[in-house]
Amino acid sequence: MTVKVFVDGGAGTTGIEIVDRLSQRGDVALTLLSDAHRKDSAARADALAAADIAILCLPDDAAREAVALAADWPTRFIDASTAHRTATGWTYGFAEIEPDRRAELAEARTVSNPGCYPTGFLALVRPLVRAGLLAATTPLVTHATSGYSGGGKAMVAEYENGTPPTAFRGYGLSLEHKHVPEMQRHAGLAVPPIFAPAVANTYRGMLVEVPLHLSQLSGGTTVAQVHAALADAYAGSPLVEVVSLADSAALSALTVEDVAGTDRLKLYVFANPRTGHLRLAATLDNLGKGASGAAVQNLNLMAGLPETEGLRL
Repeated sequence: MTVKVFVDGGAGTTGIEIVDRLSQRGDVALTLLSDAHRKDSAARADALAAADIAILCLPDDAAREAVALAADWPTRFIDASTAHRTATGWTYGFAEIEPDRRAELAEARTVSNPGCYPTGFLALVRPLVRAGLLAATTPLVTHATSGYSGGGKAMVAEYENGTPPTAFRGYGLSLEHKHVPEMQRHAGLAVPPIFAPAVANTYRGMLVEVPLHLSQLSGGTTVAQVHAALADAYAGSPLVEVVSLADSAALSALTVEDVAGTDRLKLYVFANPRTGHLRLAATLDNLGKGASGAAVQNLNLMAGLPETEGLRL
């Protein structure tokens, strides 16, 4: 079986990494447009019409335009923009986030690829909400740091022109970051979390943390139950690893680059039972499981191919 795939926007940071994962595969017939034609409406329409699955690596408005253009065609979509992550009728493409999500992705016509920061946050929070350990009304805070490639070509150029602005900088200070609705919706929260993102002077990698007091959880919840809820949620997953409490406790530091260069996601529970304090942490590659790797995983599931084919394990 060969699936015809058109990567619309293959010259961007996410698109380049998707193409790299697909270009050597015998089960994918890949279509790309040259620089001279990638903004040509007729050329894009022809490529969309011929594709089994189109992966959109575009600004939000351009992604909406592409979907509208192909409304009467059988083309299926994976949208890597933020345009459809909370849209009605779109399947949220985090395969591990719900027990039946893989089956939904196999049948979906339109799939929204998750954001990199939300992937880490949701991986930690959604299983606790679903298990009833964390009430949907709990006000949460999440701190997250990404490599600068998450800012796209402009930020990459800014950091790599010889005079990077700083080793570390926080942003999203308006508290209106576009990822917050996605985090709230797919975690099943009644209130939006406070999101404190930052960029570090490293090309790729991501660290997302959710600090908690045990008192914020359902009465009597223990550290072991929190860890067990995560471990149960991702049991058997080929990409998501829940690190044991003993191995987490043995760590003295955790880096942004923990799983950089892979399409994996690692989850940690750090705890101090004496104080009742928890730090839930997720590490991923912002360009891997946070973007391009997730898109390829979704493509595989939609096309009925092995889930991890072409991924960096």
